[in-house]
Amino acid sequence: MAKLFTLLLAAVVVLSLLVSPIACTRKLSKPKHKAKPKPVSHRTPAPAAKPKPNPVSYKPAAPAVAKPPRSNHTTKHSPSIVYGGAWLSGAGATYYGAPNGDGSDGGACGYQTAVGKQPFDSMIAAGSTPLYMDGEGCGACYEVKCTTNAACSGQPATIVITDRSPGDLFPGEVVHFDMSGTAMGAMAKPGMADKLRAGGVLRILYRRVPCKYPGVNVAFKVDQGANPFYFDVLIEFEDDDGDLKAVDLMEAGSNVWTPMAHNWGATWRLNNGRKLNAPFGLRLTSDSGRVLVANNAIPAAWKPGKAYRSLVNYP
Repeated sequence: MAKLFTLLLAAVVVLSLLVSPIACTRKLSKPKHKAKPKPVSHRTPAPAAKPKPNPVSYKPAAPAVAKPPRSNHTTKHSPSIVYGGAWLSGAGATYYGAPNGDGSDGGACGYQTAVGKQPFDSMIAAGSTPLYMDGEGCGACYEVKCTTNAACSGQPATIVITDRSPGDLFPGEVVHFDMSGTAMGAMAKPGMADKLRAGGVLRILYRRVPCKYPGVNVAFKVDQGANPFYFDVLIEFEDDDGDLKAVDLMEAGSNVWTPMAHNWGATWRLNNGRKLNAPFGLRLTSDSGRVLVANNAIPAAWKPGKAYRSLVNYP
């Protein structure tokens, strides 16, 4: 009996050893987990590199268009000049010099005493910066008239820009005409020129008009400082536009036009580092692009300070 009990006890122990490892294995083994998703980065991604422009097809951006000036004067070197158009407002006028004189001799255009003689006849004005335009406005003609003063006739008078206005613009003006006393008086009613000249700064109307010098041809006055290596000339009395945007010189024995540089006022110069061979032909290009050629305008024996009258003018 004891032996049978011992056998049964041994059988129980064996069975417990067989069952126990399996149970322990289930308890201790790690359960399978799903793979955790990768953490999302919160950094701002680097911007994609911009493609480099093709050097062949790349075109630089067009420059910004400049805003037009606040004045309504005729623009210098415009493709076309409107003559006798609508009257423009916003101009001021004063006078300088003697009440019935021609302003002052000399001036920033270089016409000197010619302003008081034909064909200018003292009907001249010094123009503010928008009119004088660094001298490229010298010779341009304008009609002016006034209606704001009891002495104003309301009738137009034609004047030529021959100088630069030293005071430039007064408040509220777009352009200013500092006229000779003669030109200012020409806007007055008969017998009221002195009253008009005493009116201070006048508000006037103006417009660009062609210059007309009947029977007068273009003149060339050689500067006192000119020499065979440096040619400097004043050009005056051009009909129509009255002012120039280009001047070219042709030497004797040549068929090439050499551009001259705008010097100051109505003067143009050429100094290319060598002796120039006279006589000279001069080719003038007006403000609106019209070309006039004066052959042999300057003779072979030209003299500094001497004026030479051509045989041509703009038709």
